[in-house]
Amino acid sequence: MRTRDIVTQLKNFFRSKTFLSNIILINIAVWAIMLLLNVVGFLFSVSNATLEGYVYNFFALSSNISHTLFHPWTLVSYMFLHADIFHLLFNMLMLYVGGILFSQYLGQRKLITTYFASGIVGGLLFIIAWNIFPAFANNSSFAVGASAAVLGIFVAIATYIPNYTMNLILIGNTKIKYIAIALVVIDLFSISKGNAGGHIAHIGGALYGFLSIYLSRKIKIKQPKIKFKKNNTKAKSQTTQHQRPLSDEEYNRRRAEEQKKIDSILDKISKSGYDKLTKEEKEFLFKSSNKQ
Repeated sequence: MRTRDIVTQLKNFFRSKTFLSNIILINIAVWAIMLLLNVVGFLFSVSNATLEGYVYNFFALSSNISHTLFHPWTLVSYMFLHADIFHLLFNMLMLYVGGILFSQYLGQRKLITTYFASGIVGGLLFIIAWNIFPAFANNSSFAVGASAAVLGIFVAIATYIPNYTMNLILIGNTKIKYIAIALVVIDLFSISKGNAGGHIAHIGGALYGFLSIYLSRKIKIKQPKIKFKKNNTKAKSQTTQHQRPLSDEEYNRRRAEEQKKIDSILDKISKSGYDKLTKEEKEFLFKSSNKQ
């Protein structure tokens, strides 16, 4: 029954035709096309290495700056190529988990921007690192895979809801921020162990994901000052009532009540999504987030 529920959930997900479901389908389709090309290559006695060389030359991201300048589309196309089936499956699983959360809290439009921007920044960092560090001198390399884009998505949502808890197999309940930190640290220390270009690209994607959320929270929207014109019309004398300032105890009690309501709304978002909030809850959350 549980397996059937998972299959039904996946069917509904791919039928939704969202950017997230479409980008996963495109990655799978490209992988299937590559398998088909290998079959065609075998039938026409073209080695896999030769066939892969043609594909990489036109669609993978090269560390050679001049090559990239004449093949600028590779900054995007490289995200859709994967080295093997495990590379593809891991990336798509990470994208599915992180993308679902990202869509619930930040929406599909920002998901599109973050996905491609993370992949491009990761690719650029790969090219820069390959051309400035002595360890890569006199060597060229190609980068493939959606890992930089996927890690950018995951780190971005982990920065936005750092205390969100995920249930990991063999580990149990773990806050998403610790998962994101672990992934970045693993990439950092794996640079010298092999696939250096890939790990550097991953870090670039993660860096964009983090900064896109961190910096957006630092930018405060200035509310326009509303000026009221003095009323020169004569009126009857009125007594102005001044509100009594709150004591420390009253102020702390009010803040505690507001925080309790905010926590309740955030808990509702994590379970049902932002769209399930009432108009009053959305207004309260907006006003609370804009308090200085």
